[in-house]
Amino acid sequence: MIIVMKKSATPVQLEHVVQKVKDLGFTPNISRGVEKTVIGVIGEEGKVRVESLETFPGVESVVPIEKPYKLVSREFKDESSSFKMNDGTIVGGKKVVVMAGPCSVENRDMLYLIAKEVKKSGATFLRGGAFKPRTSPYAFQGLGEEGLKYLREVADEVGLQVVTEVMDTRQVEIVAKYADMLQIGARNMQNFDLLREVGISKKPTLLKRGLSSTVKEWLLSAEYILSKGNFNVMLAERGIRTFETATRNTLDLNAIPVVKSETHLPILVDPSHGTGRWDYVGPLAKAALAGGADGIMIEVHNNPVDAFSDGAQSLLPEKFALLMAELKKVAGAVGREI
Repeated sequence: MIIVMKKSATPVQLEHVVQKVKDLGFTPNISRGVEKTVIGVIGEEGKVRVESLETFPGVESVVPIEKPYKLVSREFKDESSSFKMNDGTIVGGKKVVVMAGPCSVENRDMLYLIAKEVKKSGATFLRGGAFKPRTSPYAFQGLGEEGLKYLREVADEVGLQVVTEVMDTRQVEIVAKYADMLQIGARNMQNFDLLREVGISKKPTLLKRGLSSTVKEWLLSAEYILSKGNFNVMLAERGIRTFETATRNTLDLNAIPVVKSETHLPILVDPSHGTGRWDYVGPLAKAALAGGADGIMIEVHNNPVDAFSDGAQSLLPEKFALLMAELKKVAGAVGREI
């Protein structure tokens, strides 16, 4: 449930309520909006009973949250959330963030070449996998920490933020050392220990939707991260598994308005994994942007034919540049920027 404070509530009154919530054995989470401040009260379901706090000075009302995801819900925070990266980039703001780069970090030279090109075209994040979750145990698994070092060095050199995947609780510390944003991949969306660890890290996080997950399950996974105090979370729709075989996955653009109505968290769309084909990436990226996405993730490779992974869905740098020019027009038409 949430405790809504009066607009006139003083810091002392707010702290009094927060302390009382803690004394009752629950976890308070404060959300300061433009008009009001609310306190989300988190605890074991069925045991959160703090209605008596409605009589405390500065409290306007105590309202139960009906959704199973509490901190993620619009009931907890009606205004859409945004957060600031190290370089000042706002995730969830008027400007749509673009994450671009190869599926896998193969070597430093290729990474630098691609990073330089995507930066020139307007990307804000360099994406690339140093640890790769692959269906086959014999497929390329990534360069590990060496790949992380390349990402950090190249991103700093060209002026980009780094987003890369973390696959295991044991990797959180090392990936967080090099990355600006941690990515939870589709296969790990319900790795609850990993979600908790990323929440504790407080590092900005990109949470991809699971291959066969409902929006409710996706948002409950986000709740794990927020419940540990990390509110710097962006959701990522990357396609789900259906009976259709014409594309790698079925990109669920319905998820954009659904997520926007259910949660205050920003949402990104990944048309590369959503389609599995480079020639379908552009149309779906434009549709996602028109539909309200706060970010786009696109795989770019200078030699897709010889890519270590996902070459078929990767755009050549020159194709990415043309798409970015088109996306800027779409963004302008819907009151956004790139």
